[in-house]
Amino acid sequence: MTVHCGVENAVATVTIDRQEKLNALDYATIDELSRLLDVIEADETVRAVILTGAGRRAFSAGADINGLADSVSGGVDRALREFVRRGQALTGRIEAFRKPVIVAVNGLAYGGGCEITEAAPLAIAAEHATFAKPEIALGIPPAFGGTQRLPRHVGRKRGLELILTGDPIDAARAAELGIVNAVVPADRLLPAARELAERIVRHAPSAVAACLAAVTRGINLPIDEGLAVEAAWFAVTVPTDGVQEGLRRFFARSGRSA
Repeated sequence: MTVHCGVENAVATVTIDRQEKLNALDYATIDELSRLLDVIEADETVRAVILTGAGRRAFSAGADINGLADSVSGGVDRALREFVRRGQALTGRIEAFRKPVIVAVNGLAYGGGCEITEAAPLAIAAEHATFAKPEIALGIPPAFGGTQRLPRHVGRKRGLELILTGDPIDAARAAELGIVNAVVPADRLLPAARELAERIVRHAPSAVAACLAAVTRGINLPIDEGLAVEAAWFAVTVPTDGVQEGLRRFFARSGRSA
């Protein structure tokens, strides 16, 4: 298997392990990541996910070019079916996941590895991590969502600079642009990701899921439509046990009774 998963204290750590290929995303790895996300979503004991790469050199160098070349040789329909739709389905799954996914970028995040980072709601990078959109050197645009998510994160001009040049940026610049939340020493990467996960999972899972969905679905809508999305997800949480427990804790701290 090219993907490993371990669970500790309600947090699943998923590791892409193709170190000899810089954790490149071949089709089997993409499919296994998608399958694992299905399993994790159905497991109510898992409350958050950390996604990282094996080793120190790479989170992921992106799509496996051998698979891309084989698909392209079969024509447009095959390339779209095997490569584009598969990759977009994975990044879309990560973006819309109802449990928080924290990408721990332990090295280079190029191509599809960068697009996974963009799709995830949260990301932390090691100080030596680098990010790039090198697809243009292959004569193609980013195809796992990078032409759409990156400009939404960093703005049209800054996004296009990265997409059109293919030039790498370091972790500090990625944090400045908002591609990652924080940069930490390499030996602190997984502890920092776990600490962030633990700060989230202490809250009601229904509230976490509602916040994720409201932001993800509303961010690209006009404000009035986004507010309607927010109200709908608020309504979902009202009858849950998490609300009653949250109110009890609040009144206990304030010395009042609910």
